[in-house]
Amino acid sequence: MPTKNPRVNVVLDPEIYGLLSKLAQSQGISLSLFSRDLIKEALEIREDIYWQNEAEKRENTFSAKKPLFHKDVWK
Repeated sequence: MPTKNPRVNVVLDPEIYGLLSKLAQSQGISLSLFSRDLIKEALEIREDIYWQNEAEKRENTFSAKKPLFHKDVWK
């Protein structure tokens, strides 16, 4: 029977695998679910870093003498 969700195979060092297994067991969830949650968390962190960098770029180019007003930007 085909699965609903796509699958990913990952090759891990034995130390990392052991650590992930222990952490998953301590939370009472499968290694697969624990890994999925870690990947989601890492993606959220990467997204935050991306938007922080974008905000810094915009902040560096901001000029109080030439502000952009909402009505002008969203015509």
